[in-house]
Amino acid sequence: MTDGIIDGAQPLLDEIASRLDGDGRTVAVAESLTAGKIASHLGAAQDASTWFAGGVVAYTNETKYSVLNVDRGPVVTATCAGQMADGVAELLAADVAVAVTGVGGPGPEEGKEAGTVYVGGRAGARSLTAELHLDGGPTEVVEATTLHALRMLVDLVRGS
Repeated sequence: MTDGIIDGAQPLLDEIASRLDGDGRTVAVAESLTAGKIASHLGAAQDASTWFAGGVVAYTNETKYSVLNVDRGPVVTATCAGQMADGVAELLAADVAVAVTGVGGPGPEEGKEAGTVYVGGRAGARSLTAELHLDGGPTEVVEATTLHALRMLVDLVRGS
């Protein structure tokens, strides 16, 4: 990690910024497990003030339900990640959104093992979800999740 940027994140941030700068599209993030790490990376990217709409750290289930319009029930699911992405896109009027939810550890949650993570994204009518099973402790899971979310954002901004 250099200057707070996770190793491997800078090329992803550079591509996101270059594809969005000046084209009018905006990005939003909804984070549970990563507690703002994705947003802090995006906010440090080139010309972020022109394309980064912002983010919501929805750490508690109730915040997911009431702010992001996630259906009540389990939140460590692909459905929840997709609904979080939809909710933050709507809330912040963003064209592209990514969201993460999961279990950082050290123990299981909602019957899911530590390292189980869901990433959801959307760009217009296009939606993506990914289920990850990551190794390591909470710090490693958060860092790997951040990189996966940034990779999904690259995919979404390339394809939209």
